[in-house]
Formats: sequence, C-alpha cells, structure tokens
Amino acid sequence: MAIATINPTTGETVREFESLTPTEVDAALDRAAWRFADYRTTSFDQRATWLRATADLLESEADDVATMMTTEMGKTLAAAKAETLKCAKAFRYVADHGAAMLADEVADAGAVGASRAFMRYQPLGVILAVMPWNFPLWQAVRFVAPALMAGNVGILKHASNVPQSALYLDDVLRRAGFPEGCFQTLLVGSDMVESILRDPRVAAATLTGSEPAGRAVAAIAGDEVKHTVLELGGSDPFIVMPSADIAAAARTAVTARVQNNGQSCIAAKRFIVHTDVYDEFVERFVDGFGALVVGDPTDAATDVGPLATEQGRTDLEELVDDAVTRGASVLIGGRRVERAGWFYQPTILADITAEMDIYSAEAFGPVAAVYRVDDIDAAITIANDTTFGLGGNAWTTDTAEQNRFIDDIVSGQVFINGMTTSYPELGFGGVKRSGYGRELTAHGIREFCNIKTVWIG
Repeated sequence: MAIATINPTTGETVREFESLTPTEVDAALDRAAWRFADYRTTSFDQRATWLRATADLLESEADDVATMMTTEMGKTLAAAKAETLKCAKAFRYVADHGAAMLADEVADAGAVGASRAFMRYQPLGVILAVMPWNFPLWQAVRFVAPALMAGNVGILKHASNVPQSALYLDDVLRRAGFPEGCFQTLLVGSDMVESILRDPRVAAATLTGSEPAGRAVAAIAGDEVKHTVLELGGSDPFIVMPSADIAAAARTAVTARVQNNGQSCIAAKRFIVHTDVYDEFVERFVDGFGALVVGDPTDAATDVGPLATEQGRTDLEELVDDAVTRGASVLIGGRRVERAGWFYQPTILADITAEMDIYSAEAFGPVAAVYRVDDIDAAITIANDTTFGLGGNAWTTDTAEQNRFIDDIVSGQVFINGMTTSYPELGFGGVKRSGYGRELTAHGIREFCNIKTVWIG
C-alpha cells in the first residue's frame, strides 16, 4: 500500500511520501538505542514537563490538527478536534500521575527477612508501536505518553494512509522539548515490521489493529521472546433490558454505532434487545439513524462522513449484501451513497442468524445488527457468542441484572447505562481475540517496564 494521504471525501490523492530505506531505518534504530541510554536517567519531573508542553501545543494547534485528520481519514471536524483535545488531556494526566504510578512498590521486608524489599518499575528500552488509522493521534498517544513517562523511547509505524498525522506527532513531541531520538515516526510499509521487531535494539512492541496483524506481530515477538501488547478488533454488544430508559438508550445507541463514522473497535455493533421493549427501542433507533446527516465531514451539519478507505467500504458492502441474501431485514439504509468519496448509508439490519457473516465478523462502518431476546440469559449468550471481547454496554436499572452483566459478559470493559469509550483515568484492553495487555492508567504504564524485585539484607 502506498504511503499517501488520500482524501476519502473526494477519493483524491493529496500527498504522497517515499518509504524510508533499510539504511535510514537502521539509522533511526541507532538513534533510538543511543537516546535510551541517557533518556532513561532523566527525572520524572523533566519528562512530565515535556509531556505538559506537548499538551499545550496540541491545544493551541487543535483546529489545524483536526483539519489534517479529517482530510486523511474522513472523521468529522468536531470529532477530530475532540480527539486532539483528548490527546492533550492524556498527556497531562500521565504527567500528573505517572510518577506515582511508577513509584517503588514497598513489600513486607520482615516477612522475607530483609531490611528493605520493594518492586521497582524500570523502562525496557526501544518500543515499536504499530498503529491504525481510525484514531490517528489518540491510538498512538495512548502508547507514547505512558511509554515516554516510564523512560522508554518509541518507534512508530503508523498506518500508511495517515502519514501526516504520524509525522505531526513526531514533530510536536520534538517541539515540546523531547530530545532527538525519544520518539521517531518511520514511514515504512508493513513489509518492514518484521525486520524492525526482530532487531535486537527493539525491546518490545504494541499493536492496535486487525486480528491478522496482531497474530503476525505476536508470532514474531514470541519467536524473539519480546513482550507485546495487542488491542485488536471488537464486536461489542449493546444490551437493552425492560427497566432501561429506552429513549436514552436509543439516543446513545445511535452515537455508539456511528461514532467515528462507525469505524471504532469499541463502537457498539450488536444491539441485543429484550422482547418487551424491542419494538419501542427499534423504532427510536431507526428514527435516530434516519435523522443522521451524511456528507462532507468539514461541514458542521454532518453527522457521518465517509469510510476511510475504498476497500473498507467494499468490505462493509459485502457483509451487508451477504446478510440480506441470507434473509436479514434492512430496517434503514443498506447501500452506498452515490457521490464522490467512500460513503455508506447508516444501516440497521434485523433477523440476523448465525449463518450470516455479520453474525461473527466485525462490521467496521455505520452498520448495526439488531437481535431480539426473551430474557437476560439469552442476552448474555448472544453477547458472548463471538471471538471478540473488547467492550460491552448494558442498559438496566435493576441492580441484580447489572451485576450479572458485569460478571458474565466476557470483555475487557463493561459500561452500564452508558456508551463504551476510553478515558485516561481507566484501563483499556480486551480478552479473547480482542488482544491482551492493557493501556492507560498504572496497568498500561507498567506494561513496558521491567518489574524488578529488590531485596536488601
């Protein structure tokens, strides 16, 4: 795939970039390894100062950064600006709390016959991050802010269709004061990931992306005995029970499905509704989809922009067409928008069966699948009948039902009476084929640390 900015609203190529040569990549890895040797000794206070300066720059440049992201992958300007400001918040949060998260963890010295005993969190070294296009800054910032605070240095291989976002992150960190080599964007194709990950100068890797990409990186890292964190796909359930506020649930369901033009791993994708409230919920849900404005993402009136890539739209069309051929009902939408760019109508499908591809595959776009269930047991069964386990939503005011969903939905996170999202203050990650490891909070910042046991007699 060419490394280029192709505007998904028009299909036009905006700017193309040359891939780095193997010699240039080798030089970048040398810089990273050399920089880590002294960066690891910098103080938490110094790192926090640079993180806060990065946040300041992001806030001051938010409008321009939003325009760049919208041009590269088609999210609305409002969503792109919100993402930029969320990144600034994350940099500040890590700056404010990182030192405490990485403080020595004191153990019971007397119990182990020591005068002192503790666990110390020390950086691993050069960390490779392989990141996707759907949140061009946020996905990378979830890694880079904790990694730099912990004393690691970063190498970013970003998706080939968001090169300007990747280069901006490299540039803004440098302008904020981080020394050369602390973070470097490598404009390379996916064919170079294996050689970079196998390089002895690289200590570990993190990947957010598709399941096949995660499998490939995990296999290479396993062969090299290198630590990885993977955040892969999701097919999150959105369960609605009779005690729920149906109007609120339906409003939230619309946003939960079409956020980021429907291209989010933690977007709700399977709407599992109790039969007692099914008709009311579905009517409100369809009305909400019908009110959405599809169009130019730079227009403030637009709710849903284009898919980020032409192939992404093709994949979505094939899922919908397969479902319809096998008997699914189209409640609204169901086809591409006939205009320039890679637009697809917000779509709701019902009468889904296990024989349809959409039952098990992740629909990465504004397409919702609705299921009717008779009780909580059936809701949980369908919710868990997937290879994914990233997030989940459940709507109920019944405490016993809430506890069932919290305990029995197999996922990395469950949101009750609200939309699954990510916060710097909460851990993030999945189970099953949605990946392993955690990002954000103390759990995330420690992923790329050597947790060293210290015993002093």
